[in-house]
Amino acid sequence: MSRRVVITGMGAVTPLGHSVEEVWERLLKCESGIGKTTLFDASTFPTQFAAEVHDFDFTACLSPEAVVDQKDAARNSQFMIGAAMQAWKQAALPEKLIDCVSGGKCCNALCDGDAFVPKSDRVGVYLGAGEGPPDFDNSIAPTVAAWIKDENDVDWGIWSKVAFERMDATVELEQEPNIPSARVARLFGLRGPIMSCLTACAASTQAIGEATDLIRANDADIVIAGGTHSMIHPLGTTGFNRLTALSIRNDDYKTSSRPFDQTRDGFVLAEGAGALILEELECAKRRGAKILAEVIGYGSTGDAFRVTDQHEDGRGGARLDIDKIDYISAHGTGTHENDSIETHVIKSVFGDRAYKIPISSVKSMLGHLIAAAGSIEMITCVLAIRDNIVPPTTNLHTPDPQCDLDYVPNEPRKVNVNIAMSNSFGFGGQNNTIIIRQFNG
Repeated sequence: MSRRVVITGMGAVTPLGHSVEEVWERLLKCESGIGKTTLFDASTFPTQFAAEVHDFDFTACLSPEAVVDQKDAARNSQFMIGAAMQAWKQAALPEKLIDCVSGGKCCNALCDGDAFVPKSDRVGVYLGAGEGPPDFDNSIAPTVAAWIKDENDVDWGIWSKVAFERMDATVELEQEPNIPSARVARLFGLRGPIMSCLTACAASTQAIGEATDLIRANDADIVIAGGTHSMIHPLGTTGFNRLTALSIRNDDYKTSSRPFDQTRDGFVLAEGAGALILEELECAKRRGAKILAEVIGYGSTGDAFRVTDQHEDGRGGARLDIDKIDYISAHGTGTHENDSIETHVIKSVFGDRAYKIPISSVKSMLGHLIAAAGSIEMITCVLAIRDNIVPPTTNLHTPDPQCDLDYVPNEPRKVNVNIAMSNSFGFGGQNNTIIIRQFNG
C-alpha cells in the first residue's frame, strides 16, 4: 500500500504579507503587492515597478544562537528561513532535531520522552530556489570598474587582484541556489535528503511534488518543501525586459498584472518564499499533528520545444489529467503566450467541463515569485479547501476571446472545494502540476 502524504504546516513571506493568514486575507480583499521598484534605481529601465517584500526582519523569529548562525543569509535565504519557521511551528515539531543516543520511544533529545518525533535523518528539505541576489554595489561593480582600462583592453592582472580583494567568499557562496536548503537544514538539525532544484517558474511545484515522492518511496517521513527567490535587481530585470516578458505599464503599475485579460502585456517580477511541511500520514497521526490537506497527485512533463516558450499546443501540460477537480490555481502569468496556452491545455484535458471549473491566478495581486510562485499558490489551494472560497483573478475587465474560461474575475467566490489543482510552467518547457484534497481520514 502506497504511503500517504499530508500537509501539516505552512509558511509564507510575500509582497502581501509575512504570514499565511495575512497573505490570504489580503488576497481575498483583492489588494495588490505591486509598487515602484525600491531595491535599485530602475528609473531608466523599461519596467520601473515590481512586487517587493518590505519591512521583513527574519531574525525576529530566531533564537539568539540562530541569529548568530544565520546572520550572513542572503535575501532569498532570509525569506525561506522565515517561511520555514512558520511552517515548522504550525506543524508542532520540536525546535531542533537531535537524535537520542539512549533509544526508547522518543527519537529526539529535546522532547519529554513520551512524544514521537522522527529521527533527524528521516526529515529532509527540498526547495525550488533561484540564485541569491548579486552584490552589485560592493562586489561586482567595483571589480568590473577595475578590470577595464579602456573599452577594448582588459587588464587581467588588475582583475585578479581586485577580484580577490573585493569579492567576499561568503557573499559569493550565498548566491548558490542550494544554500537556502542548506540553511533550513542547519536551522532545524535535519540530516535527511537535502535537495534543491532550479527549474525556473516551475521549481517550487517540482520540489513539492518530488518531496512527496521521497516520502512515498520511504526515503523520508517529513520534508520541508517549497521555494524562494529574489530577482528584483538590475540583472534580473534586464533579462526579463530583453525577453519582453515584463509588463511595462509604468503609468498604471498597481493593475499591471492582468492574467487572461486582452490588455495584458507581461508579468510583474516579485520575490518571496513559501514553505509546506509534507508528512507521511501515520507519522503525522503518531505526533497528533493537525492535518491541513492531503497530496494525491503530482505530474511532471517537458515540452522539448524552445528555451523560453511553451509549445503552442501545450503538448506537455496536456498529459496531466484528473477526473474531478473543484478549483484550478492557474500559472496565469499575464503574458500573451502563457495565458492562451494554459487555457488551451485546460480545455484539452477537461473538455466541455473546463468551462465549469473556477480558475484563478493570484499573480494578479502577488506578481510572479518565479521559483517560489508554485509554493505560495499551493498554499492558497490548501486555504481554498479549508475556507471553501477561491481567490480572484484581479484586473480582468477585458476578457481575451482566446481565454474564455471561468477565471473568477475581480472578486473572491464561495465554492465547495474538495479537490484543488495547481499548475506551474517554467522556461525550458517545464510543466508541473500538483493535486491536493481535503483530508478525510
